[in-house]
Amino acid sequence: MAKAYEYPAHRLSPENTAILLVDHQTGLIVGVQDHDQNEVRRNAMALARAGKVFELPVVASTSAATGPNGPLLPELIAELPPGTPIVHRDGEVDAFDDPAFEKAVRKTGRSNLVIAGVITDVCLTFAALSAKAKGFGVHAVLDASGTTNVLARETSLIRMQDAGIVVNSTAGVLSELLHDWRTPGGPGTAEILGRYAIPFYGAVTAGHGAAMPSGAPR
Repeated sequence: MAKAYEYPAHRLSPENTAILLVDHQTGLIVGVQDHDQNEVRRNAMALARAGKVFELPVVASTSAATGPNGPLLPELIAELPPGTPIVHRDGEVDAFDDPAFEKAVRKTGRSNLVIAGVITDVCLTFAALSAKAKGFGVHAVLDASGTTNVLARETSLIRMQDAGIVVNSTAGVLSELLHDWRTPGGPGTAEILGRYAIPFYGAVTAGHGAAMPSGAPR
């Protein structure tokens, strides 16, 4: 079995992390049945917004965007940091089989990759396995990904964990990147959590009239 993830020695940070968003497309999102499609949309948008808040490089990709898979979600495009490369693959199933995608990822210079994809058992799993094999630390974000049924998600989860990939959530990634609510990223993180990743928290802070970072989840 692959070596376990070592926390906090290799924790995510704004200095060592890039975000990869694979195939969040208008056609593919319709097939998400293992959990709420809108939750997948929101969490993908949250990861994209994190690129702005933490000044992280983001790489996005599509597969056969002019065919039935459809274009990248427009609401996701709106949240991508300026200059984000979007690699349009013509046939490669594993995003890392496209030289342009791998080149864009390596250009980030980051050792940790946070990856989300639709669908989970293909777009996310294959990219995560390839990234891990190429020496990256990999976090697979399940709630920003989705697939056709729960069994497909669970088999993918086992396969990725056996390869030493960290399975994570959007809120978990954001909190690990933040480290401390007193840093400049605190207000931006609170906004992402309240608007996208854990909407109840936006209602909580609004109801109390609280200013961040006091009262932030820890």
